[in-house]
Amino acid sequence: MSLPSSVKLFEMAPRDGLQNEPGAIVPTATKIELIERLASAGIKHIEAASFVSPKWVPQMGDAVDVMAGIKRQPGVVYSALTPNLKGLENALTVGVEEVAVFGAASEAFSQKNINCSIAESLTRFEPVLARARDAGVRVRGYVSCVLGCPYEGEIAPAKVAEVAKALYEMGCYEVSLGDTIGVGTPLAAKRMIEATRQQVPIEFLAAHFHDTYGMALANLYAVMEEGVSVIDAATAGLGGCPYAKGASGNVATEDVLYLLEGLGIETGIDLQAVIDTGYWISGELGRKPNSKVALAKGVSG
Repeated sequence: MSLPSSVKLFEMAPRDGLQNEPGAIVPTATKIELIERLASAGIKHIEAASFVSPKWVPQMGDAVDVMAGIKRQPGVVYSALTPNLKGLENALTVGVEEVAVFGAASEAFSQKNINCSIAESLTRFEPVLARARDAGVRVRGYVSCVLGCPYEGEIAPAKVAEVAKALYEMGCYEVSLGDTIGVGTPLAAKRMIEATRQQVPIEFLAAHFHDTYGMALANLYAVMEEGVSVIDAATAGLGGCPYAKGASGNVATEDVLYLLEGLGIETGIDLQAVIDTGYWISGELGRKPNSKVALAKGVSG
């Protein structure tokens, strides 16, 4: 297949990027500024917070304050992760218009991460989707470990397709397929998409690839050839899976944008503005951006 003419980029830095940040809690004002900078750069889909127990994910304990504090820009969707009904109800109090639930293609990862089987996790989501539907809120679904698991190793493409189909049929408008530990390679990525698109139309699938082994951009190119036109990425390459040895974080938004620009694929996003934002948030966290493009181009002005 030919490459898509345009790509929807789904920005993950404020949630997936910061949720496992070690050390001190990132200030609420910093999270809000990050989200607003990303929106000003032209990013139209931002996962801004996670309504989970602060006991389990301390960095996301201020989700209500973050969502309430954003100066919302017209045309920008600010979504939040809501793994259970309580999280959804809290999100609804601050006007969230889109939420997300997450499952896994690995039984072992599901047990370790959310203490239940894949089937049980899907059953838990049913009341969440029903309540969201009643509230007029869209739900996005995530599938973790689609190209490998830290406990099970290789994951069968048919298993990924099965979980993605369940989320889609449950009512998720889009299903994001996550290489959580970043072990995938282009051929494996293609095979996974080929299997999954037999169960879920390709226009409802997104790619969420981590860059642990430096393969994320190659894998993204491979799945775009298969028709995928939605990409999850995190500015400055923030994030990583706490269960994955050596996991270096999400693919950097800056690197994805550079690739897409080079391919003539439209995003509507200002690459330099994202680079500048990546340097800013990295400075707030006391490090350099984990983006090759950012390090090569540097900040503007």
